[in-house]
Amino acid sequence: MLNADQIRSVLEERAKNRSVSDKKVADVREEMWTLHDKGELTVIPITSKNSPLEVETLFGWKKKIPTDYLWHHKSCGQCGNIPGYPASLLWFMNQFGTHYLNEPHQTSCTAWNYHGTATSNPVALAAVAVRNWYRAYETGTFPLIHCGTSYGDYKEMRKLLIENREVREKVREIMKKLGKDLVIPEEIVHYSEWVHVMRERIAAMVRYPLANIVATVHEPCHYYKMVPEDAIYDPRVYGGQRPAPPTSVLLALGAQVSDYSTWYDCCGFGFRHILTEREFTRSFATLRKIRPMVEEAHSDVLITTDTGCVTTFDKSQWVGKVHGMDYSLPVLAEVQLAALAAGAHPYKIVQIHWHSTPVEKLLQKMDINHEQYRKEFTEYLNQLRNGAKPELLHAPRLEIEKYFAVNKGNVISEETK
Repeated sequence: MLNADQIRSVLEERAKNRSVSDKKVADVREEMWTLHDKGELTVIPITSKNSPLEVETLFGWKKKIPTDYLWHHKSCGQCGNIPGYPASLLWFMNQFGTHYLNEPHQTSCTAWNYHGTATSNPVALAAVAVRNWYRAYETGTFPLIHCGTSYGDYKEMRKLLIENREVREKVREIMKKLGKDLVIPEEIVHYSEWVHVMRERIAAMVRYPLANIVATVHEPCHYYKMVPEDAIYDPRVYGGQRPAPPTSVLLALGAQVSDYSTWYDCCGFGFRHILTEREFTRSFATLRKIRPMVEEAHSDVLITTDTGCVTTFDKSQWVGKVHGMDYSLPVLAEVQLAALAAGAHPYKIVQIHWHSTPVEKLLQKMDINHEQYRKEFTEYLNQLRNGAKPELLHAPRLEIEKYFAVNKGNVISEETK
């Protein structure tokens, strides 16, 4: 184990060389601001209104994480397959009084076309990215990306738009037809980075301590292997040799984080694999990831921070069960586990009933009375059937009207310009 001085030396050398696989890496944000000053594009700035907190990335570069006035770029896979994932995030923001906009006018990032079928093209991908960024820009909020795939895609699109003039001009023409400008966020921010910088406030809310919970972490490829220089690293997490989120959150919550031999491996989703070789995905997830987590790390819960990863691990375990490998390892995003620990309703908010692999055993070990919560949830469903109004985490239409009313139709504030 390296001591503190050795860790700092390693990080300083990494920052000095700025290299990945022996290739020098430039900080595209420097050129981005140059293009902004020339009028080539408009940077969506992170201002004091966003209450930013500063972190270090792979090379020790500083990155600002906005914590307030956020525009939720939701995930198609989360909303469709794991609704308790975004609900847990919104629940925390409601607890903290965070200003956010969760509106219906966002489109998919279209990265599925890019990674899954190769039917899209760079200009189309970049145009969709800019279109979504502009929606945040014109509402005076800053985009927070829920999905690791969208996050990786948008990092690549930012880099492409800054470094490739031809793509930039083509996207500018598309945006002009929409009556909008070419905008790029100052930072591309993943939701897990918000949870990372808010982890101490989250830990202060804990009602069900995690001291006896053993957690294993899967780092999503699209968070830290795509444009790796943008991911958060911290010397206090594995000596700065692995990304900080979500391990940092688990440590703040008091959980036992256990390591395992195949931590670097993909979950098996792989986009094309899940489409064309689904059995490879399922066997890889079971044999290369879940089995060592259980047999080597004796894990109680698998924690990750990406839509595809949660889905793959959670929805693949029935295959292992068929073949006599019933590991039954609960799979949650870190924000779901945090919400459970903080007292969020397991069914109304965290929505564990959407998960294929049972979570009740984990709740029992956390001293959460899941039977009582399930009874409450069943009663709530019966009330809905009888015409009761549902409990809402947010009211998207009211949020939009509020923003437009405050800005009197001109939703781009002077501070944002």
